[in-house]
Amino acid sequence: MKLLELIEGLKKSNIRESVNLRISQFKKTGNQPINKIFSELCFCILTANSSAERCISVQNKITTGFLELNEEKLISTLKENSCRFHTKRASYIIEARKHLKELSNTINQDSQNAREWLVKNIKGIGYKESSHFLRNIGHQNLAIIDFHIIDLLVKHNLTEKPKTLTKKEYFKLEDTLRNIATNTQLTLAELDLYLWYMETGKVLK
Repeated sequence: MKLLELIEGLKKSNIRESVNLRISQFKKTGNQPINKIFSELCFCILTANSSAERCISVQNKITTGFLELNEEKLISTLKENSCRFHTKRASYIIEARKHLKELSNTINQDSQNAREWLVKNIKGIGYKESSHFLRNIGHQNLAIIDFHIIDLLVKHNLTEKPKTLTKKEYFKLEDTLRNIATNTQLTLAELDLYLWYMETGKVLK
């Protein structure tokens, strides 16, 4: 399979070092105090229909403000930093604060159970965003499926482009990615970084 060959090639390149560094950083983030972990959750709330690079910049500027700013100030700060849907995203973040204690307990659960809790309880978080958040705090066995990943799988004839990304379709694509991860001896977390690099030329979070 051509895709497997491309991944194996990247594993032998200097990209592997960048991937390993990112994975190490994710694990360290998962051991940080809850305010740092909450910041990562907010980053993932912001990334829906937005670029990761822009949201990283916003996250670095707001830092503790995700927990400390009132809703009006949070809205204006997001707006000043060109954050899309700033009013709605701010309301999601304010609402998420109410679940801080539960979040602290949930992130140490089994990845699948933690993801289901996030989807059910945190507004603005679907399967992609919850998988992204959990990966960014050290979970290894969830796939982050967005249009970049779907387009890559379609290009290599590994799936047909779904009309809508339902829960059933998400899990089906996750199984496809899990098979690729197994065949390349990678975790899903590592595989995502390699695939993201193939699509964008960058190893981000």
